[in-house]
Amino acid sequence: MKALVLSGGAGTRLRPITHTSAKQLVPVANKPVLFYGLEAIRDAGVTEVGIIVGDTEAEIRAAVGDGSALGIRATYIRQQAPLGLAHCVLIARDFLGDDDFVMYLGDNFIIGGISDLVRDFTAGGYAAQILLTKVANPSQFGVAELSPEGRVTTLVEKPKDPRSDLALVGVYMFRPVIHEAVRAIAPSGRGELEITDAIQWLIDSGEDVRPHLVSGYWKDTGRLEDMLECNRKVLESIEPAVRGEVDPASQVIGRVVVEEGASIVRSVVRGPAIIGRGTRIVDAYVGPFTSIYTGCTIERTEIEHSIILESCTIRGISRIEDSLIGKEVEVVQSAVRPRAHRLMLGDHSRVSIA
Repeated sequence: MKALVLSGGAGTRLRPITHTSAKQLVPVANKPVLFYGLEAIRDAGVTEVGIIVGDTEAEIRAAVGDGSALGIRATYIRQQAPLGLAHCVLIARDFLGDDDFVMYLGDNFIIGGISDLVRDFTAGGYAAQILLTKVANPSQFGVAELSPEGRVTTLVEKPKDPRSDLALVGVYMFRPVIHEAVRAIAPSGRGELEITDAIQWLIDSGEDVRPHLVSGYWKDTGRLEDMLECNRKVLESIEPAVRGEVDPASQVIGRVVVEEGASIVRSVVRGPAIIGRGTRIVDAYVGPFTSIYTGCTIERTEIEHSIILESCTIRGISRIEDSLIGKEVEVVQSAVRPRAHRLMLGDHSRVSIA
């Protein structure tokens, strides 16, 4: 079995972060979202991984490399334009050959991995398996209808009037017959080759498509709120480890990871939280569910329930909550009069001032 991991999306819902960074590389608990998926694939025994890339190809390549650090062998496949998930299967034909494969959306987050699913699919005789979960807003997803016997009967991409609350999770398993399906379908009204249409083609052709209902945690990390929720879920399970420096005037309370080269000076860090390599926390408070990436400086600031990317400087800010702060951002007190908020913000930024 092989894997096809989709990492070419533009990440419009996470702008402005994704103007300069791949959405799949935004860290959850100081590890890129993409890496959780690649590790789940590896843990399922699948090591040949094709990675679909787009405009952020250079950044994805720099992060994943040849895949050896993650225990996989990575092959990169360029999608020139976002033409749909089924189009990704179409352009990956040479890589996939006649092997069964798992298709995994690189910005999806599933706790518990996919090892059992891969094993069940390998042992079964059906053409495809899709993962489903109940959602409150099915019109934003691909939606499946099931027969009374539990078979998949109909799939519709982002229906205006959903007839089911079962949304497709971003993990699919396919036999080689899917290649015939993606060649047979036409672009949708969105101008994309929809994977839902390809799977519907399988069903209409008499192929057996099986559902698997996800009972554990799944999240599409496309929005700020989703990123923060995933961050919270992972931090809840971390094992405390202090590998950096904590001075006698500081307190580290609960599940806290202080990575090598980080330093905590006259500060309080209350877990669950993670402080990245080379980050300095000085005269500050870091509250629960906060991930601070590498090379940051946090001084005279309180911060909680937030994700801070690398090389940020935050100094003299009374309180920050529920925030995602991008790379090399500087948030400091105004040093000149008149005292005022002075902002330089990129397109699609959001600011909430107390």
